[in-house]
Amino acid sequence: MSLYTVDTANKKLKPLDITQLKQHNLTERYDLQEWLVSHPEALGEELLIIQKEFDGFDGTGERLDLLALDTKGQLVLIENKRDDSGRDAVWQALKYASYVAPFTAEDIINVYANYLSKYKPIDADLDVDAYEPEHVHHTARILIEKFLGGNADLDWMSQLNPKATQRIILVAGEFRKEVTNTALWLIEREIDVKCVKVSPYILNSQLLVDIQQIIPVPEASEYMVRLSRKDAEVKTLKEKENSLEKMRIAYWAQLLEDFQNRNFDLFRNVNPIGVGWRSAGATIAQCNYNLIFAQKELRVELEFATSNTEHNKKLFDFFYAQKAQVEQSYGLQLTWLRSENQKLSKIVISTAVEGYNKEKWSEYIQWHYEHVQKFEQVFKPYMKDAYQVIK
Repeated sequence: MSLYTVDTANKKLKPLDITQLKQHNLTERYDLQEWLVSHPEALGEELLIIQKEFDGFDGTGERLDLLALDTKGQLVLIENKRDDSGRDAVWQALKYASYVAPFTAEDIINVYANYLSKYKPIDADLDVDAYEPEHVHHTARILIEKFLGGNADLDWMSQLNPKATQRIILVAGEFRKEVTNTALWLIEREIDVKCVKVSPYILNSQLLVDIQQIIPVPEASEYMVRLSRKDAEVKTLKEKENSLEKMRIAYWAQLLEDFQNRNFDLFRNVNPIGVGWRSAGATIAQCNYNLIFAQKELRVELEFATSNTEHNKKLFDFFYAQKAQVEQSYGLQLTWLRSENQKLSKIVISTAVEGYNKEKWSEYIQWHYEHVQKFEQVFKPYMKDAYQVIK
């Protein structure tokens, strides 16, 4: 990328002279770092610098260039290289990220309080006393709360440094391929890394600096965020489905063991699997007794599920003609679902429950047992005549 001056009269561009910071005796620590401290939004977002030359890593003598908070309360580690990123930039930043990962809210407030006490940054809303030892911790709390947009009624401290959210910003005049490739690899694995390129130019003896985010490409950042959210939603859904599948398997295993202990053979050849229903044959091929286990409901069904829609309706109509006698024998009113626009038809009994409350599973299994046993007792005597209707 180059910067140009524009000759509007002659309709020409003239490239500015590109240079390097070292050619102007500018350093990482006393120049580039201070530019970012005074104007952190040059990195493309709102940041609160809470420490520079941070050496608070237990048991090491290492120093992080800048430590910041973003507006979500996530820690941001900023590593500066004057001209060349160096091949170990990402590894160094990852080490620092691991060091700050355990920081609590109080740790972060203490780090910022030390920064305020040492550097006393100018703030029009603060008086001189705010930086005194007896006040500086309170000042740090107030400024972080203000930055996060919190108030006394919100637990804003719980927003600080959520688990596995530490971010990395690498700043350099040039980035080696091994650094950019590693950064892209980390981004694919949901580790938040940004590479920001600092390009100095000369215009009429004036030094200009162009600061551009190159990884991820700014135009793609929002898209990547959306993809990340989608991936997170899919992951959450899969985890929920896996958990639900395990719960269903556990319920059916307990139910089938209970049925076996009662010598109730209707479901003897049925295995527990991770679905919300289990079926057993009801004498006529493709007609079943179904047990349904759902979050808010239990059901027992006699389902007419042959491949022929007309046969299913005829079977249903046959039993519906016996409705009064069936319900008298059953002792309860049943739900009769002819389902005019569907292939299947059903006769159903149901009850509302808290299906995923394991403490009540014994009650639910008892309900399933009583009603499926009653279904078989009531409907089995009619099956031979019902079959003649479709034969």
